[in-house]
Amino acid sequence: MTDRKDNPPPLRDRLRAMLRRIRTRVPRGLRFVLGLLMIAGGVFGFLPVLGFWMIPLGVMVAAFDVRLALRWWRQRRNNHRR
Repeated sequence: MTDRKDNPPPLRDRLRAMLRRIRTRVPRGLRFVLGLLMIAGGVFGFLPVLGFWMIPLGVMVAAFDVRLALRWWRQRRNNHRR
């Protein structure tokens, strides 16, 4: 049997923890700018340091401050649970 300590947490849990940390520690206006910079950096994903993974992460970080996106996300989540 494998122990829980041997297995890393699933990607969903790691992403959720990282986004929670960003939401609580980064100021509101800076989150939006950070998200836009990540999207712009993701465009240059062919470079060694930057990656295409930055585009969806940048959208998630920038979406924290967009009220319409938050409303849409909550409605979608509530409809999905039903």
